[in-house]
Amino acid sequence: QVQLVESGGGLVQPGGSLRLSCVASGRTFSNYYMAWFRQTPGKEREFVCAISNGGAATLYADSVKGRFTISRKNSVNTVYLQMNSLKPEDTAVYHCAAKPESGSFRDININTYDYWGQGTQVTVSS
Repeated sequence: QVQLVESGGGLVQPGGSLRLSCVASGRTFSNYYMAWFRQTPGKEREFVCAISNGGAATLYADSVKGRFTISRKNSVNTVYLQMNSLKPEDTAVYHCAAKPESGSFRDININTYDYWGQGTQVTVSS
């Protein structure tokens, strides 16, 4: 089992920045691909970005490309999401997710991720 705990959400004005963190425990963190998804009420959870187990490869949804940056620090079992130039449409609950490196890194289907955090709310509003 892998336990994931997110933090760093909050209220920010349009154009502002936030940095989310997700701390993992329970298994060897460096054996897992990590990702961020987000969800708004009444909508399906959508892919935001992912990072390979060593951090060399990343994937981004078109809607966040150039504004969001995913990174990880395996020594402290943490994945980060730096969000810049935030827009009201970025408002959502952000969840981190993990899947073992035996899976396909480029498959961003939600069903390929085995472990999920409870999420942290991000609200972009003036």
